[in-house]
Parts: sequence; structure tokens; C-alpha cells
Amino acid sequence: MIAGTYAPKPGAAPLPRMIAAQAALETKMLLRNGEQLLLTVVIPTLLLVLFSAVDIVSVPTKTAGGEGKAVDFLTPGILALAVMSTAFTGQAIATGFERRYGVLKRLGASPLPRWGLMAAKTLSVLVTEVLQIALLTAIAFALGWSPHGNPLAVLLLLVLGTAAFSGLGLLMAGTLKAEATLAAANLVFLLLLVGGGVIVPLDKFPGGVEAALGLLPISALSDGLRDVLQDGASMPWGDLGILAVWAVLGLGAAARFFRWE
Repeated sequence: MIAGTYAPKPGAAPLPRMIAAQAALETKMLLRNGEQLLLTVVIPTLLLVLFSAVDIVSVPTKTAGGEGKAVDFLTPGILALAVMSTAFTGQAIATGFERRYGVLKRLGASPLPRWGLMAAKTLSVLVTEVLQIALLTAIAFALGWSPHGNPLAVLLLLVLGTAAFSGLGLLMAGTLKAEATLAAANLVFLLLLVGGGVIVPLDKFPGGVEAALGLLPISALSDGLRDVLQDGASMPWGDLGILAVWAVLGLGAAARFFRWE
């Protein structure tokens, strides 16, 4: 008996192709979601334009090159907010509802391994962040932004910040119910927007509160970016260290406690 010939040949695609296809799908789904688009693009853009144009909050404007503009202080914080909105808030909400509706369970039964799914989600977050940062940077330059500092330090801060917020987002999505994740992620977003040094400088808070807030990942990311881009610092090791600790703790806890169904 002659074996049948099948075209196309059945079987799983190569792993890199599966991860790339899943990452492309995750990115499309994220960008098509109105709430996620509001969090990741619209809110940071509006905050940057509004607070740069209108003197609502008194911010320091001294830069490495002398007196600067409000946009020089605001842009690093808004970039940090963009990272948090995508890697933490957006990813936590989307993953939480995927878990509730059994999407993760079904994907877990596909040829794509679970670590491959996490890699695809991470790639989707990074692609979205690149688009966010490109848009916000263009708007900041149009508003008169004058950045300084080491691009490598900025890249390290963004990567560690993404890892830290991604771990915390997956931890929340994998341990709470979808509705609780939705409420908690949005609440955390609003609280850190106000108390994370994004728009309001941390030195506006009392000493003890300022010290505690400075240990948060959003504070470390926004202050680190501000030290480099506004003040021209070479490498903010303290802020990098805080982000590294949060990344290890968040990703480790997510790997340990994440429930797939």
C-alpha cells in the first residue's frame, strides 16, 4: 500500500514562527482594544500635551544645560507611565480575561509551549512600547523637549522597567479574578500616576512618604529616566537596582503562583 501524500505537510510550524505569529496576533488584539488603546496611547499623550502647555502643577525645569521647560521634566515621567500602562495595566487586564474565558487553557493545548506564549506576550508588549515611545518622543520634540544623557542607560531603564511591570501584571492576572484584576489594575494605575513621580515631583510629599514612594518601580523608572534625560546622568545605578529587584521578585512570583485556569 502506498502512503498518501499530503500538501501542505501536516505538523507544527517551527517554534520561532509560532512565537512570531502569536506575538503579531497579541499586538493586533491589544491595539484594537479601545480601553487598552486609551491607557497605552491616548492618556499619556494627553497628559504630556496638557501639562506641558498649561501650568497646572509646578515642576522643576532646571536641566543639564541650564534652565529648561516643563516638557523636559514631564517627558521622562510620561515615558515611564507609557511603559507601566502597557506592561502592567494593559497586560494584566487582557491576560486576566483570557484566563477567565479559557483562552489560555486552549492555547496551552496547542503546539506552542507555555513559555513560548509568555515570550509572544512579551514581544507584543515591547512592540507596543516602541510605538508608544516613538509617538511620545515625536510629540515631546514638537513641544520643545531637549534630552541629554546616555542612550544605553535609557534602554536599560526601559527594559528593566518593562520586566518589572510585566511580572507584576502577570502575577495579578494569574491570581485574581478577571473583574478584580480590572479594578485593581486601573486603581494602581491611577494611584501611581499621582504618587509615582510621573507628574508630581516626589519632593512635594513629606519626607517619610517620599522615601517610601521612591522605592516603587514607577518612581525608580521615572526618576532614572529624568536623571539621564533631564540632568545628563551617565548611569543611575540606584534606580536600575530598584527596578532589577522588582523584576526578579515580580517575574519569580508570577512563575510560582500564576494559575492558567
